Amino acid sequence: RGLRVNPQVSSSDYLLADPARPFSRLGEWDPVKIEQVIEQISGFMFHNNCENGDFGLFDQMLTHIEERFGHLLHKVEWVSLGGGIHFTGEGYALDAFCARLKAFSERYGVQVYLEPGEAAITNSASLEVTVLDTLYNGKNLAVVDSSIEAHLLDLLIYRLNAKMAPNDGEHTYMVCGKSCLAGDIFGEYQFDRPLAIGDRLSFIDTAGYTMVKKNWFNGLKMPSIVVKQLDGSVEVVRDFGFEDYVSSLS
Repeated sequence: RGLRVNPQVSSSDYLLADPARPFSRLGEWDPVKIEQVIEQISGFMFHNNCENGDFGLFDQMLTHIEERFGHLLHKVEWVSLGGGIHFTGEGYALDAFCARLKAFSERYGVQVYLEPGEAAITNSASLEVTVLDTLYNGKNLAVVDSSIEAHLLDLLIYRLNAKMAPNDGEHTYMVCGKSCLAGDIFGEYQFDRPLAIGDRLSFIDTAGYTMVKKNWFNGLKMPSIVVKQLDGSVEVVRDFGFEDYVSSLS
């Protein structure tokens, strides 16, 4: 049996996604209360990293956990440090990270677990879209056959722009989704030539929180799930149709 513990420090810049936010319901923060039930607990889960690519900050927060809960860590068998630790990022202090985890494990006699979701899927997927129409209304606009509201909802929630590659040139366009939501906007991007109907655009790094959050907003068709093999061949794993939309309704 595991217990979620709130260390009340985190790396998150987004209050919406911060488990250690003020008044959080996620995890017990009082070591005294935890000690009262420690005999019923086999492990702890600390989740206070969010898109954290800074080993120094990770080390600092883990030290805080040790100082506050160290006397309890000796009494459990395992500790999960959660996800959001971007140890696969370019230039990350991986050797220092591994040494820190090993020392932590040996000091308290615990098995350490990580949930490396973001670290595992970064830059592993793209959303491929096609330009349906272009227009000008104070800015050059391009409407594509997709929707941030339906297909990249996490970006809409956090008010972030989708990433595009390449993104360089003299021609600036605001790329918009095709839904009826006025704010269905992927972002503004640079192109080396004017966009035309039928052009293919690629939003990169779109694996995180897409398939688990996508929705059929006003009946928008879902993008197919496609795997590109190492030899360059393309395999369609799943395609979605009208029946899928109907079956998703109550």
